[in-house]
Amino acid sequence: MKVRKSSPERAPGGSVVILGSTGSIGKSAIAVIRRLPGFRVVGLAARSDVHEIERQVRLLAPKFVAMNDPAAARELKRRIGGKVAVLSGSEGVAEAAVRGDIVISAIVGSAGLRPTFEAVRKGKRVALANKESLVAGGELIVREMGKSGAVILPVDSEHSAIFQCLQGADRGAVRKLILTGSGGPFRGRASLKRVTVKEALRHPTWRMGRKITIDSATLMNKGLEIIEAGWMFGQPVASIELLIHPQSIVHSLVEFVDGAVLAQLGVPDMKLPIQYALTWPRRAPVAWSRLDLVAAGALTFELPDPVRFPCLALARAAARAGGSAPAVLSAANEVAVQAFLDGRIPFTGIVRVIGATLESMKPKKLESIGHVIEIDREARAVAGGIMALQC
Repeated sequence: MKVRKSSPERAPGGSVVILGSTGSIGKSAIAVIRRLPGFRVVGLAARSDVHEIERQVRLLAPKFVAMNDPAAARELKRRIGGKVAVLSGSEGVAEAAVRGDIVISAIVGSAGLRPTFEAVRKGKRVALANKESLVAGGELIVREMGKSGAVILPVDSEHSAIFQCLQGADRGAVRKLILTGSGGPFRGRASLKRVTVKEALRHPTWRMGRKITIDSATLMNKGLEIIEAGWMFGQPVASIELLIHPQSIVHSLVEFVDGAVLAQLGVPDMKLPIQYALTWPRRAPVAWSRLDLVAAGALTFELPDPVRFPCLALARAAARAGGSAPAVLSAANEVAVQAFLDGRIPFTGIVRVIGATLESMKPKKLESIGHVIEIDREARAVAGGIMALQC
């Protein structure tokens, strides 16, 4: 994916719409924007958290809000009256995505696909935190970027690190991309058969939403990030590697053909990558936290264990299959993770459901975003049927 060059004379700023404003990324984005001159939040979007979005409305005074849940939209209208326009349903969220200069796409899961695509179609600057958009619809989104001139800038710390390391670099001189991951809460645990929800949600270094935290525990988040990085940086998935880095200080690395390796380091805080996506190609003199290398101590790296974390192999297999396979992977993972959180399947059942769903659905060529959404729905139904049989 080629990032369009931006004039260095352009002062950073503009109107911002935050999709997924009530989640952890959305809240961090609000904190960042409130300290950056030149930016104004004009729109917010969330699924159903009326209480939090009402608080954000009173804090930020946006022009409009979109609620995916129609009942939540009605309740928000009742609470805030006519002060702010309230959009409703998935169509309302997609409409919100095209109303600002900059769109922060932080909706969790495949629900973020259509609004992200609409923002790209309208040529917006998209600060992307939604992995599933490029995992499920990367081919279509990249094609649309070529038509609209949209810019996608990574918000995930790993992809932001790679993006920062590539600034000014000859892309043809890149040998491989190296993503890092903490290894999650079970890096040193021998058996994962009796993992509880509470244990899986206890991440050692990051504070994230429940779904992403479980993905970190299975390492599926790294599998999704590998597929996403392939589309974002135009690299074959075979040239994207993963290293476990428990300290979460080195966020990712790039190795060049001459053997040089560049890395981006920082404390585990999402505010820096959010800020860089907003202000690129400049850096704002706002430091949320500074890295003390002496205090950080030794930085260690190890290879992931493919036996205990088979989700990585499933993600690579889906990437090799191409077409609809990554969309099936993403959808089945969402269904299985929610089932685990609800206590309906064991932790080890997540990978079994994903694998069985991938085996049941032959890869298809993607025709449109609507087609991707249909595949997502079908995969969810297949995954649900598989769980019904297993239970």
